Amino acid sequence: MTTSAALAATSVPRSLASGTPSVDERAVERNIPFRSVCEHHLLPFSGVAHVGYLPGERILGLSKLARVVEHFASRPQVQERLTKQVADALQTHLDPRGAGVILEAEHSCMVLRGVNARGSTTVTSALLGTLRADPRSRQEFFALSRSTGN
Repeated sequence: MTTSAALAATSVPRSLASGTPSVDERAVERNIPFRSVCEHHLLPFSGVAHVGYLPGERILGLSKLARVVEHFASRPQVQERLTKQVADALQTHLDPRGAGVILEAEHSCMVLRGVNARGSTTVTSALLGTLRADPRSRQEFFALSRSTGN
């Protein structure tokens, strides 16, 4: 289990990492599977997360991005809050120049009750720092998050 504090403890200064990324390189981990329980309906929702950051002075092992998603998804949740919690944890404990999170999920409440909207997907995003303030950085993050090619 990874907590927000463990996130800070497992990051390393860029100067100590081999192959240190240049100032403008982003790290984006796509299609991280997650599942949670909607606190409103007490029904499951599941999907994929796309998580990225623009390094500041510290970098993070990529598996930790998935662990942060898993950590916050492990409790009853709403998708909007989950998205923001992951972005805030990265921003607070890694201090990147920017952080971005996109969640795409199918909610059982949309399929099992009421509207029966099979196949509908809810998409939420949270952008912080440069990824929010700079239109080109934001556009690149969104493009990398949905890219399926090499």
